Amino acid sequence: MWQTILRRILIMIPQIILVSILIFMLAQLMPGDPFYGNLNPNSDPATIERLRHAAGLDLPWYQQYFKWIGNVLHGDLGTSYVVNKGWTVTRIIGQRIWPTLSMGIIATILTYFLAITQALVSARNENKWIDRTFIVWNTMTSAVPSFVFYFIMMVLFVYIIPVFPSSGTGIDDTQSFFVNFFSNLRYAFLPALTIALFSTNSIYQYLRSNLLDQQAQDYVRTARAKGVQIKDVFRKHILRNAFLPIASQIGYSITGVLGGAMFAETVFGYPGIGALFVQALSGRDYTVITAVMLLQGILALLGGLLSDIISAWVDPRIRVK
Repeated sequence: MWQTILRRILIMIPQIILVSILIFMLAQLMPGDPFYGNLNPNSDPATIERLRHAAGLDLPWYQQYFKWIGNVLHGDLGTSYVVNKGWTVTRIIGQRIWPTLSMGIIATILTYFLAITQALVSARNENKWIDRTFIVWNTMTSAVPSFVFYFIMMVLFVYIIPVFPSSGTGIDDTQSFFVNFFSNLRYAFLPALTIALFSTNSIYQYLRSNLLDQQAQDYVRTARAKGVQIKDVFRKHILRNAFLPIASQIGYSITGVLGGAMFAETVFGYPGIGALFVQALSGRDYTVITAVMLLQGILALLGGLLSDIISAWVDPRIRVK
């Protein structure tokens, strides 16, 4: 088990290097820069060039990359030029990461709870009205564009039925962690619930198919022929075998939620990493863009590692060779 984890971590090192190069090159290919687009149009070109020189933007791309990655390895992600001018990117991300993590964890828990509950009910009531209702609902959520669904939820539960606040996180730096945690729940729950409702389809369909497939296996018919009640067979055998493929997706689901929070945070006015990325893109704040993209890339690799660990844990037959 530990050899598998160590092997996967070693494999991640060249992957992270490759991801950092791709991210930096994509940022370089973006048109404009943070100075030409955000200074006074009447600014002296010499002043702009002096600022670009001070930021190292006039160097060849490979020199810029090695300078950037060297600073990253020392914990220096650079300084923001637009989003929070003069702030270090580390400070900005430090303020935004916790709201996104709390929302992502809540969304992941809700996603699996809703998907598993619906799949269990559907499998036990195949082709009945409740099974067809869940199929229609999940098909509908996958067909509607995400931002449209987010707007519908916001209008419904913020303006028509004002249950949740329209924006913010409820976090106060002067309060303790626990006070901020419970205060943030009210702000994070609606975007998390919306993401969960929109994300259940793939897990629901996959788990429902696995449950129905397991119910048709010979060992189930044998157990039923011996007089074992279906609820006992379902609980002790069918569920365990059907859940194995789903468990391995948890790591990818967490990082997928964090990566897909961009639209939700923007629509709900929730100041997390996704909203920060949108702000940085609109202002061509390269240091923030590259830092957030690098963070997302590392989280995606960690999600793959977590999924491999969970797979090996729930099923000892699975080992990454």
